[in-house]
Parts: sequence; C-alpha cells; structure tokens
Amino acid sequence: LRSTATSSSLPLAPLLSVTMKLILATEFVPIPDGVKIEIKARKLRVTGPRGTLIRDASHLRVEVHPINNNDGAGEAPEDGLKVPVGNSIRVDCWLSLSKERSALNSFCSMVNNCIKGVTLGFRYKLRFVYAHFPINVSCADDNKFCEIRNFLGEKRTRRIDMLGDVTCFRSDDVKDELVIEGNDIDLVSRSAALVHQSCLVKKKDIRKFLDGIYVSEKTTVKTEF
Repeated sequence: LRSTATSSSLPLAPLLSVTMKLILATEFVPIPDGVKIEIKARKLRVTGPRGTLIRDASHLRVEVHPINNNDGAGEAPEDGLKVPVGNSIRVDCWLSLSKERSALNSFCSMVNNCIKGVTLGFRYKLRFVYAHFPINVSCADDNKFCEIRNFLGEKRTRRIDMLGDVTCFRSDDVKDELVIEGNDIDLVSRSAALVHQSCLVKKKDIRKFLDGIYVSEKTTVKTEF
C-alpha cells in the first residue's frame, strides 16, 4: 500500500516580512527673502548676507526642485499638497522605505542649517572648568587659533586651529569663556569639539577630575534676520 502524506507532515514555508514602500514622500523648505539657492545635480549653493555655503547631496536618492509661489494667496495646492507662499524648495523621494524617508528629512535639515548660517550665523560658547590649576586660553590676533596652557598644571601648550572660516575669541563680559563663531554649523561644532577633546583628563577618575573645556551654550550670532 502507498502511504499518503498528511498536511501535518509537510514542511512549513518560512514567513517573509513584506515592507511596504511609500510611493511619494514630499517635503518643502521655505526660502526667506535675501537668500539665494542654486541647485544643480543635487548640489546646492546657498548665498545670503553673511556669505556662501556649498553642500553636495548627490549620494541621497531625492529629487530637488525650486518652487515659486509668489502669485498664490495663502497656500496653493499642488498634487494634493500645500505649497508655502513665496520661494521654496520641493524635495521628493519616490518608492522610499523608512530609512530613505529619514534621509529626506536630513536633507531638509541640512538646507535649513545652511539658510540659518548665511542669515544668522552660529555661535558656540565654551566654559573653562578647573578645581585648582586655572586654565589659560589665549586667541591669536586673527582669531584663527587658540592656545591652551596650564591644564592640570601641565607645561605643554595645546594649539587648536579653527576649521574653515570659523573664528574664536575670549568673551569680554563672562569670565573663563571662549566663543566660537561661523556660518557653517559643521565647522563650528567640529572646532568646538577639537577644543573640548584637547583637554580630556587621562589616567584619572573623570568623576573626580572634572577639569576641561565644555560647551555651555549653542546659539546664533544675530537674533533675527
């Protein structure tokens, strides 16, 4: 007699997780008056009162288009979307997963930071923390580098060069404060990180030895544009 296989003896097929793709994800970045943005092959050139910034987003799978809606009253619909009044940038991402949509938001944040940099500028404030040996920081005449002395009583001098067009200077009204300014948020934050990392306590308990230079405030050079 030929034995017949039952349904319970058949191997089960593995369960496959299917992720749905979003057909179209769109974001708009408004462009304020006095700012000019040039777009070519996902390379941006942002020009404002404080200078010019260049960004390369060719590695992101997005489409970037300038939008001019000066003639619209309020908000004009386009493809079922609400377009802001005035000049703006439309960023599209087709057939995207969640990580690709995150890249879409990162691109919009990058453009907003460029606009903020060429209009308001970025300013980082750092404070000197010491228990016994006072930290002495002196800036160059052109404000392009600073020198740190007497950190934990050490004799060697630490020199930190600012990146790009970033400048540094000592605060006039606040004691033991270093101010770093620039238009590019990447260069300003990296310059502040170089100053902080140059004064790290080695071979000691950092819970007890808190000496160093720490970022205390992140703000803009100008309050309004």
